[in-house]
Amino acid sequence: MTDVSPAENGANVSPGIRIVAQFVRDLSFENPRAPNSLRAQAGPPQIDLSVEMNARARTDDLFESDLKLTVTATSENETVFQIELLYGGLFQLANIPEADIEQVLLIECPRFMFPYVRRIIADLTGEGGFPPFLLDPIDFGAVYHARRAQQAQAGVIGNA
Repeated sequence: MTDVSPAENGANVSPGIRIVAQFVRDLSFENPRAPNSLRAQAGPPQIDLSVEMNARARTDDLFESDLKLTVTATSENETVFQIELLYGGLFQLANIPEADIEQVLLIECPRFMFPYVRRIIADLTGEGGFPPFLLDPIDFGAVYHARRAQQAQAGVIGNA
């Protein structure tokens, strides 16, 4: 009796994503006005959030996906706190068409990492003396498509 894989047997093999590892690649928390920034303020600070996603293939048939978030809180035009977090993941992809790999790495993989990133930011703000800042869910698909549209527009402008 010989072992036959599902692919050799003609069975349909579904695509899959396996999380090999997740890790903090870089982390910074700044509280430049402490302890004065910890006193009651006139109102909640203005929060500015930026999100970047990057990915790359490796030579060992794995892929890295990075999620970079920068959270800046300001009040009366002064920084209350700033967090920069670069969170990485190592992923193994199976049976994903080559044309879809970029979207998987820049949309689906960040979705897997987001709950951990959200917890890290909440913990940091809490440990920094502020109420925990809970990130709202992020539509990584919309971020990806907006970035692609900007790149396409820049390409069109660059060719004009």
